[in-house]
Amino acid sequence: MIPNSPAPLDMNNLKEHKSINCSEYKSDKPKEACGVFGIYAPGEDVAKLTYFGLYALQHRGQESAGIATFDGSEVHVYKDMGLVNQIFSEDILEGLTGKLAIGHTRYSTTGSSRKANAQPSIVNTRLGKVALSHNGNLVNTWKLRNELVNSNFNLVTSTDSEMIIFAIAEAVNNGADWLNGTIEALHRCQGAFSLAIATPEGVIGVRDPYGIRPLVIGTLDSNPTRYVLASETCGLDIIGAKYLQDVKPGELVWITEDGLSLYNWSQNSQNKLCIFEMIYFARPDSMMNNESLYTYRLRLGRELAVESKVDADIVFGIPDSGVPAAIGFSQVSKIHYAEGIIKNRYVGRTFIQPTQSMRESGIRMKLNPLKDVLEGKRIIIVDDSIVRGTTSRKLVKALRSAGAIEVHMRISSPPVTHPCFYGIDTDTQDQLIAANKSTKEIAEQIGVDSLNYLSWEGMLKTTGKSSNDFCSACFTGDYPIKIPENMKRYKLMLENNKV
Repeated sequence: MIPNSPAPLDMNNLKEHKSINCSEYKSDKPKEACGVFGIYAPGEDVAKLTYFGLYALQHRGQESAGIATFDGSEVHVYKDMGLVNQIFSEDILEGLTGKLAIGHTRYSTTGSSRKANAQPSIVNTRLGKVALSHNGNLVNTWKLRNELVNSNFNLVTSTDSEMIIFAIAEAVNNGADWLNGTIEALHRCQGAFSLAIATPEGVIGVRDPYGIRPLVIGTLDSNPTRYVLASETCGLDIIGAKYLQDVKPGELVWITEDGLSLYNWSQNSQNKLCIFEMIYFARPDSMMNNESLYTYRLRLGRELAVESKVDADIVFGIPDSGVPAAIGFSQVSKIHYAEGIIKNRYVGRTFIQPTQSMRESGIRMKLNPLKDVLEGKRIIIVDDSIVRGTTSRKLVKALRSAGAIEVHMRISSPPVTHPCFYGIDTDTQDQLIAANKSTKEIAEQIGVDSLNYLSWEGMLKTTGKSSNDFCSACFTGDYPIKIPENMKRYKLMLENNKV
């Protein structure tokens, strides 16, 4: 083993892990995945196009961002903590020259939130440098890490993404070319991964065999045709790229000067898109299954109104993700839709902590009730999910303080009862309120007069597809990719190791 290389992990030690209960200070939402972007466009300003692509994907992660550009064997990279528009300036982008680029905007699901873990990851190989951006989460991280450490790789971050790029480097260093080296490495990876990979020869796009995280291909209006990869179609729209197709589960896209080539790297692929991408994560203007997610979320709200009728004076959504479903609810229930809460859209990440009295007063920093709209009213608030219940409780308290005489909550997804292992931070099972309490008990805890969730059947009905086309493990505990026992024991604390 080379000096300073980390020792192999003892997976049995994971069962001793103690989670810190800081739920009072966490959002009531599942945390986003990550956003990836890639482009091959000689003659274009690929750094600036990547910047705008990441800007459109900012909702998928707000911890760090980075861009790597390739001009032949010369590589330029810049990455840092913060939001995309805080990290990059015109001067920085001008220094990122090249004919191809990849980018990343991150929320940490494996590996802590620190600059060393920012992506793209870059390593040297016998064929030159390779860069990688990853959306998702491996489930065999510890096994793969130990294999790489035993092969004398000096791992410098705590991310599973680094395992993938070192696996590629190992295959290339053993004689494979970029395409076959990447495919060889992918067969060592288990879990959810949508990847944008940059090499001196071209850009590679990959989805795992289950297609849990999205990845789309677009084209620029150029001659010859140039290609773009993005986590969502909104990342194409912002730069004027035209949507071509999704990268299919188990598919690899190889983009070079010769154009676009597609390879089925896995022979055991199936559609298991994370249904939370449709409910919450992806932007409402992004397209999935040939329609905008705004349209899909309207149908969720309509179905929710059919399933959970209640008398009220007004209905509104928790901005922004609950608004489409609230509009759909209003359309079916005939209850007047109004704005009852104003969101401060200029609140980003801050390291200045509010005072204790501010914390006790609720969540006014981001959401502020409209007193003259709410006073004396029976209200229905629609949201896409409840994870821990802490923010919901504070919000309901603020709505009652603003004069609401009845508060009814409707959720446009089923109860979240199981943690995610595929790139979404839903914490351990003991932190999921619906895993511990009945709907009635949750209603009492958050202080609403009534609470109803959309049924699992109703959620799937609105997709127009089979339940087999989605991963909905967070609602059912039915995990499409096998979870190692030690990882399962850590997160499924209430399951006695049985899923």
